[in-house]
Amino acid sequence: MSDYGWGPRSLDDAGLSRRKPASAEVPVAPGLLLEDVTTGWVGAVVSLETIGGMRVMGLEDRRGRVKAFPLGPGFLLEGEPVVVVEPRRAPAAKRPGRTRSGSVAVEGLRASTARASRVWVEGYHDAELVAKVWGHDLAVEGIVVEPLHGVDDLPAAVQEFGPGPGRRLGILVDHLVPGSKESRIAERTMRLPGAPGNVLVLGHPYVDIWQAVRPRVLGVEAWPVVPRGTDWKTGTAAALGWPHRTPGDLGRAWQHILSRVDSYADLEPALLGRVEELIDFLTAPGA
Repeated sequence: MSDYGWGPRSLDDAGLSRRKPASAEVPVAPGLLLEDVTTGWVGAVVSLETIGGMRVMGLEDRRGRVKAFPLGPGFLLEGEPVVVVEPRRAPAAKRPGRTRSGSVAVEGLRASTARASRVWVEGYHDAELVAKVWGHDLAVEGIVVEPLHGVDDLPAAVQEFGPGPGRRLGILVDHLVPGSKESRIAERTMRLPGAPGNVLVLGHPYVDIWQAVRPRVLGVEAWPVVPRGTDWKTGTAAALGWPHRTPGDLGRAWQHILSRVDSYADLEPALLGRVEELIDFLTAPGA
């Protein structure tokens, strides 16, 4: 090919392209200095409004005169063709999520190293319910929930644990009402060396943790009244028409109940307050 450009050339050669360079998109912004290609009007953006369904910006020239132009192509910015578009909106601030207990969720949570302090509950069902609703909060604080399998031997268990400063126990007891067997056990426990100030025994008035779930969650108005002398779980499952003859039947009944609990709103206030108080006790400064 000669120096004058004559001779065969590729059709991909940029020198043969008749297409105009694509205009860059520029978000409209106050003070942006633009030139309208058609009229030659040069001005800074001073307004943006909707007129007749069209988005229109006002350009003010150096004499203070303002002229309206629709957003779109046909403008020069520093001599380069641009398409003026809507201003970019900052992404909406992400609202913090909430845990099942109603507290603010910690994003990207990694469970804290477990403290020496513990939450003790009477059985597996109690532990599963507490873990489902307060599990996030407990993981943040490094608090472990452990089932006791009953409270008859609570004083001996607490003595073996050895409570003291930095080694606290928060104990949740079923049916902790004045004059009950459970209340007498709690009193003996609190008289143990090291217990005052380091052990907190709280309870709810329900015969079993099942009752702490609001009955409306299961579509019933109230929990059944179980005759004295009948195992409460067995009698409840039977009254509700659920299989109830084996431990497996009762386990499946509980899993059905637990599956219907989605947040603290599905639990009775008498349980909510006690669990929150135990967590506060275990995480207080100096605990």
